[in-house]
Amino acid sequence: MVAGGVITEEYAVAVSADRMWKVACSGDALLKACAGLIDSVDVEGDGGPGRITTMTLSAAGAAASDGGLMRRRVVARDDEAKVLRNEVLEGSKVNEQLRSLVTELKIEAAGEGGCVAKFRLEYERLDGGGALAPEDQEALTGGYLGLLKTIEAYLAANPADYA
Repeated sequence: MVAGGVITEEYAVAVSADRMWKVACSGDALLKACAGLIDSVDVEGDGGPGRITTMTLSAAGAAASDGGLMRRRVVARDDEAKVLRNEVLEGSKVNEQLRSLVTELKIEAAGEGGCVAKFRLEYERLDGGGALAPEDQEALTGGYLGLLKTIEAYLAANPADYA
């Protein structure tokens, strides 16, 4: 990375790592768990590296992200370690400032029936600057945390799904 930064976040989740992972890695499950935020999910590929996922956001999802479309390509996926690394191709509140954005989600078991979702966002700025302004960093992480909270709420309300 030439110029940019790294943002890390952790979020404690009140559902199991296995259930969170199943939803995070499946277009159909993501669509079901995030009904109202995501209108459609199109997947090109088998789920491994190179797979491209395109999510069309609902009006509510588009308002929250300043865009109606999110496209990402899987760079690496480790089902055993529950690590998913994506390159964001399109869609973000601050995309006009970034040359590249790579996200990593790691889901770790924590306690009885819970887990911790760890995010790492690596970005390179178009203008060659360093770290994004705090409000832009918050915009980047806020979308991912909002999606996780939506998945968590769905799984908590539907304990038999993806068990």
